[in-house]
This record gives sequence, C-alpha cells and structure tokens, in this order.
Amino acid sequence: MVEISQNEARVLKTLIDSGGKAPIEDLAKKAGLADSAVARAVLNLSQSQLVKEKVEKKTELSLTDEGRTFALVGLPERIILLEVKNRGGRLSLREALQHSKLAEKYGSIATGWISRKKWGTIEKSGSDLVIVARSEAPIDDEEEILARLKNDILILEELPQVLKEAALRLTKRNLVESQARNDREVEITDAGRSIGTSEAARPEVSSLTGDMIVSGEWEKVKLRNYNVSSAVPRTFPGKYHPYLRFLRMVKRKLVALGFREAVGPLVETAFINCDCLYMPQDHPAREIHDLYYLKDPSRASLEEYGSLVDRVAQTHENGWKTGSTGWRYKFSRNEASKLILRSHGTALSVRTMLSKDLQIPGKYFAIARCFRPDMLDKTHLTEFNQAEGIVLDPGLNLPNLLGILEMFAKEVAGADKVRFKPDYFPFTEPSVELQAYREGFGWMEFGGSGIFRPEVTEPLGVKVPVLAWGLGIDRLYMMSRRIQDIRQLFTSDLEWIRDQTVG
Repeated sequence: MVEISQNEARVLKTLIDSGGKAPIEDLAKKAGLADSAVARAVLNLSQSQLVKEKVEKKTELSLTDEGRTFALVGLPERIILLEVKNRGGRLSLREALQHSKLAEKYGSIATGWISRKKWGTIEKSGSDLVIVARSEAPIDDEEEILARLKNDILILEELPQVLKEAALRLTKRNLVESQARNDREVEITDAGRSIGTSEAARPEVSSLTGDMIVSGEWEKVKLRNYNVSSAVPRTFPGKYHPYLRFLRMVKRKLVALGFREAVGPLVETAFINCDCLYMPQDHPAREIHDLYYLKDPSRASLEEYGSLVDRVAQTHENGWKTGSTGWRYKFSRNEASKLILRSHGTALSVRTMLSKDLQIPGKYFAIARCFRPDMLDKTHLTEFNQAEGIVLDPGLNLPNLLGILEMFAKEVAGADKVRFKPDYFPFTEPSVELQAYREGFGWMEFGGSGIFRPEVTEPLGVKVPVLAWGLGIDRLYMMSRRIQDIRQLFTSDLEWIRDQTVG
C-alpha cells in the first residue's frame, strides 16, 4: 500500500467530502492547511497518481483609474453626444468640450467613436468640427462592460463573443486592464479514493525534539520527506524599488567614469533656472503653462549673486563682453527674482559652474527631480527625473558630446541604434537631440544636449568649452525594461514591483 503523510491524507479526505474535486484554494480552506502545505501535498499525490490536477488559464478584467472615472460619468463619446442632443442636436466640438468640461485631448477620441458607432456625423466647419447627433444611440457593448466592471471583475473567456470584442477595445483604450491567472482544480483518482478511506497515514514530523527521544515517541512517528521541487510560500524580502535601484546603478556608473555629483534645491529662482542660461524673459518656456511659480513666498533676494546679476543682465540686453548682440530688451530683476519649482536639471549645471569648488578640467552630473505642468500621457509626467551633466575642458568638441550620449543610450538603456537630430535651446550651440532604438520597443527621444554658449559660461566666469546634456532618465529606464507607459515607474501595483528582478 502507498504510504502517505498526514497532510496528504487530509487533502484526500477533503476531496472525498467535496464530491471528488475542488479548486486548490477551497482545499486549503476546507482542510485547514496553509496554501503551501496543500501545494506540497497535491504535488506528491499527483506523482503517486492519487490525484489529477487541471490548470485552466483565464484572463481577469478590471477597470483602470481612467476607466473607473468613465464607468461613473459615461464614456467621452456619450458625454459629448448628450451635450449635443441637449443643445438642439448640432454643436461644434469646441462648444461641446467647453459645456461638458471634458479635457481637449478627449475631443478627437469622442468624435472618432461617435462616427464609428454611428451615433452621429462629423462635419468640418472652418478650423473646428461640428457634431450632428442621431436620434437613437442605445447603450452599447462597451458601456455594458464598464457597467459590469463597476462592482466586480470579469473573466474574458466567460463573456459572449461580442462582449469579448468590446472588452478588448476598452483594453486598447486603456480603460480596462487584463491580468492572466491560472485556475487550478484537483480531482481524486480511484486509487486516491481507496487510499483516502484507509488508515494509511502515519503521524509525521519535520524534526525530532529531546522529549520525543526521551519518551520513545520518536519510534512511532515518520520523518517528513523533503521535496526540493515542491511549492513553497512566496516570500517578499526587503529590496529597493526597481526604478530607485536603476538610478543608483547610473550614479555608480558615472562616478566610476570620474564624474562628481552635483546637488541643489528643488525651489529655484528664475535667475538660476532661466536667466543664467540666457533664456529671454519673454520666452514661451517661462509662461505659467511651462513653469510652476510659487505663490508664497513668490520672490527671493538676488543679493547673494552680487555682480553676477549685472553681468547676466548686460548679456541679455547687449551681449556684454561675449561678442553677442544680446536679446535687446530691458532685463527685469523683478522677473529674475521669482521663485519656481526647478523645471530642468540644467539649473544644477549653473550652480556647479558658480561653485568655488569647480575644477577645470572637470566632470559633473546630477539626477535631478524636475517639475513641469505637462499633460499626462505615456511619455510625460508633471514630476520627472533628468540625468544632467557637464564636462569642462579646453579641448572639448561636439564628437566628445556625441560619444557620451551614445554611451548613455547603449550602456544604460540597452539601445541597439542611436541617432542625433539638430535641435534648438537658448543656452547651447550647437544643440543636439538624442534618439535611440531598441528591437521590440521602438524609437524614443531621450532629451537635449549641446555646448554652452559664451553668453552662458562667460558671465559665470568659465572660459573653456562646456559640454552639457539633460536626458529623461525615466525614459532610459523605460527602454531598459521595455516599459511602454512612464506612469508604470511610479505605480502602486505591488505585484509588478515584486515581480521585478533584483539584478
């Protein structure tokens, strides 16, 4: 007769009491055993052909944060359509968005789906679109999926075909997310049933105690076999967040290359963040839609910078001693004193060049947290990180800069191909944008770079060429791990975080 352990006997008895089959989760509850103990017992019983285990793959559907919002208020196309119907059945897209208070980005989405679902027609009117609503627009399959998901999860494989297709469309729209799961069911065999009704199980222990040896009880028990292939409980030891670990790796790599780390405040003056970088005070990048301005306090004193303020002001106005004609406007110290949240890591390069500890030749870097009021999407956040760096040396030129950028793309992001595109920044000339490609991921733009103009370096007292770059290190990580949405880096999805490898 096959000899089985107490846990295995308990699993067999539970299966018999459950009619011969049960999901493995139910087995654990009914048998009063830990999940790992049931898993080990089922593995051993399967090997002895006392039970059979069936695994069924299923896809679990749930709402994303955006999907949860639209499940409550309605899809963008439904919101726009109702607005059009309530206002006579004909309305411009601009007015519909304004009245419905939907963000502008949903305009093209809503009109596209209204047309595709035949809820109305879209007409061109000058620079705007006009929506003409049809009388009938019944609840469709996508709305039914959202309604069902409001209170529960759904299994894709259990849905009718039309609802499956609707769920997949919502997944592509990032309103529904899917997660694969394995449903495991255990069924007892005839051999298992005969063993389960017998008294084949003996008490077993995993270790002997002194009392067992003294009392002689050790002779009546069986030592539990150790099966290295059996399932064990999942453990989650403490470790760095995967993205934080990546940032530390980049820092170590740069330090190993001889770079020194620069630090600076998150709250900057417009003087350091913009004026010292020769960015004119009427530049679009200084408007409120590109910078976060502090309300209280709103300004800071520039006294600590002494004559530097005068040199920068003259450079803006007439070029000072740089050989430039400047921007030809009256420099405002009031504008320069405004406090903002640092919008790019290049502000740290300015602070580095102003430092009394600056070394020439020298190499400096920073992993800088930056802030911009950007529209959130899969490649943009309002709060992000930049890998900022400068190299100062009399013999530097553009090929040296391109070599550094290629190193970043290939060694840090794992890119297969690199290309450089001419660009424009007020503070560098020439200016270069770095783009990289990875097989199976595609092309991605990482950020800008260039050689600081004399209008930047000379007022700061630097007389040598300075290579500078500011790369979106969030995007470098995305390519390195083949992540398609930048928001995943800061997710609270514990399963995703736990599944990231330590190395």
